[in-house]
Amino acid sequence: MSSITPPESVATQHPTGIVDSKSYNTSDDEKPDKISIFLAAVHKDEPLVTRRELWSYYLYYNGDNGVGPLGYTQTLFQSLATSAGFDPVAGPGSSCLTSTASGQCVLPWLGGTKSVSSVVLVANGISFAIMTAIFTTIGSAGDYGTFGRWLLFVVTVICWAAQYACMSLTSPDRWKLAMTLYIVGFVSYGATLVFYAAAFPRLARNTPHSRKLRDRYDNGELSVEEYEMEESLEKNRISNISTAHGNIGFVVTYLLNLAILIPPRTANNPMVDNYTIALDNSYWVLLGIWWFIYQSPRPGPPLPKGESYLTIGWKQIWAALKNYKDLPYTFMYLFAFFLLADGLNTTGTLVSICQNDKFGFSFLQNTYLGLSQAITSTISTFGFWYIQRYWKISTKKMFVVTNVVTILIPFWGMLGIWTNKIGFHNVWEFWAYNVVFGLFQAPYYAFSQTMMAELSPPGFDNMFFGLFGLSNRASSMVGPSVVQAIIDKSNDNWQGFPFLFAICSAASLVIWFGVDVKKGRRDAVRWAASQRG
Repeated sequence: MSSITPPESVATQHPTGIVDSKSYNTSDDEKPDKISIFLAAVHKDEPLVTRRELWSYYLYYNGDNGVGPLGYTQTLFQSLATSAGFDPVAGPGSSCLTSTASGQCVLPWLGGTKSVSSVVLVANGISFAIMTAIFTTIGSAGDYGTFGRWLLFVVTVICWAAQYACMSLTSPDRWKLAMTLYIVGFVSYGATLVFYAAAFPRLARNTPHSRKLRDRYDNGELSVEEYEMEESLEKNRISNISTAHGNIGFVVTYLLNLAILIPPRTANNPMVDNYTIALDNSYWVLLGIWWFIYQSPRPGPPLPKGESYLTIGWKQIWAALKNYKDLPYTFMYLFAFFLLADGLNTTGTLVSICQNDKFGFSFLQNTYLGLSQAITSTISTFGFWYIQRYWKISTKKMFVVTNVVTILIPFWGMLGIWTNKIGFHNVWEFWAYNVVFGLFQAPYYAFSQTMMAELSPPGFDNMFFGLFGLSNRASSMVGPSVVQAIIDKSNDNWQGFPFLFAICSAASLVIWFGVDVKKGRRDAVRWAASQRG
């Protein structure tokens, strides 16, 4: 009977049968570079995931919902920068906030001037460049010992500190400090998402249900196809529930913020925006700390003798890239997702810039809009998961549905170049955007993560999720750089949408027609086993 060995085993399978890792038949030229690859092996004796540990994992993401570092901090930074800037039509000394202002706003920048929108995009580009350095240099080092566990803890504490430091942002002349804190907070927040997600495959492999599936497979009760489908559904269960918790955290955080933003006594306080960020951060601290307490130890092997945590990541990545032909669908997905995430992340930033301008940097209005997105995100995550589980639809097909909306968002913004009737010029459009984003882009994050888990070689979790983080977060150093150059030249935010529509479309087509998850999963298992041999 044809069979497939579960990821933790040293044997793996070709599409037609079992191939033991020690007899992996390739020529010397084709054989992966075992000297350069330092595999963090998967251990059979890893602790079983407890209910308390799994809930602490969910609660961390509930708190790490991004409302502060990704939303309010950018709004505060853009608000201070706009207050510090001047109208280029009226000249230096003028205000960008008067009723007679032209709608343009620039800041002194490197001996010249730069629009506030471009400055925000530059800050994003710098953030993503720093994330690139982090993920490539030390990301895959998390596969060794307990380094990954401490890595998540350190970047989390840095993000918490940056958010509390926003209490010092009290006047327009501190816009440069606001930019710095925004970058530190954004970088550390992006790193928390990547290193949190890196724990997901190992967690999913050790749930009671996953263990039972492997036992049933070993006993001949499940076929290859049944095992793969059930294992994929278990990964999607954890991914969707954690994503839903992030969205629940959105809802709860925004509702808590209303307690500060609505009552006149606090709403009229000049520090109300700062207090709101501090409240959001405290919510994350309260819920996030339990993961570091209840996470069971699942350390990787010790760092190889003579290696450094600062260099091993680059060696692993280089070795993997040299063997890309063994993992064609994994690297094709990473490349396509690089473009897709670049387009979507930059689109979100550009829409946020337009939204902040439209609503006058109002934390209260952004809270209402965020609530609409958070509520629809929570509903859609559970809805998509129910649909997938009921009809047993593959992860890729579910992901494709979300991709369609990913393309339509910049397309809609592009229409705003030629008309003011639609294309993110009206209040109702930002309400519609937040609702549609919640309905389709929340599941996008869950399914994209599961796709990566299915295409990652077992035991290389931090390494490949580091590359995934490079594709997901750090990729967007390209989009902001291009879009801010377009905006600088045209003085029109909407001119950036055609570029974003193009790269989102191109990336989606590659994923739809070029990535075979079933073959990619088996390639990944076979490649990992060959390294263990």
